[in-house]
Amino acid sequence: MPRHTPAETLATLLRYPVVPVFYHADAAYTQRILQACYTGGIRVFEFVNRGEKALSVFTELQDFVARQCPDMVLGIGTIYKAAEAEQFIAAGAEFVVQPLATAEVAEVCRAHDIPWLPGAMTPTEIYNASELGAAVVKIFPGNLVGPDYVKALRGPMPHTKLMVTGGVEPTEASLSAWFGAGVNAVGMGSQLFKNADDTDALAASINKMMQVVESLKK
Repeated sequence: MPRHTPAETLATLLRYPVVPVFYHADAAYTQRILQACYTGGIRVFEFVNRGEKALSVFTELQDFVARQCPDMVLGIGTIYKAAEAEQFIAAGAEFVVQPLATAEVAEVCRAHDIPWLPGAMTPTEIYNASELGAAVVKIFPGNLVGPDYVKALRGPMPHTKLMVTGGVEPTEASLSAWFGAGVNAVGMGSQLFKNADDTDALAASINKMMQVVESLKK
């Protein structure tokens, strides 16, 4: 069972709108990274389904979060098939992210009352994902379209909740450009973890970044 309601998950995402996108096959290392993110002020974390050990690491990560990071919302990304969504939801995933949008995964998330965050790019894809029940639509890959594209989307789609992944950097300039264009949240992978082995430095850099994001919301 998820530790948060769908409404709580969405509210947390909008309140803390930077989502680390991370995978590692070593559970202990992943726990250290997640702890650094939590210490730095992040409250939503996307573990990605990109390796053979993804499910076992995710299961251990759930136990760790419950003990050490109780306010963290932990979800799963890079889901393609309904069976994968079922597995990770059974393991405690509180939201499901896709690089694309499939009706079968949308249906699994709807059946379990779990927020679904599908990937899309064109206005048609974004609209169709919303019609299928997306809580938030992920613009991916963001580096191919840029902030101006999001700004243009906001004309005909002012109320659709959008998260951009790809092309977002942990700098004031990048964050200001994306949030200024109208995104509700951003996902960030390798750019966030350039010096990840030093977890104290990682936590400090994340804290600084979250302060920038908070200032942009005012």
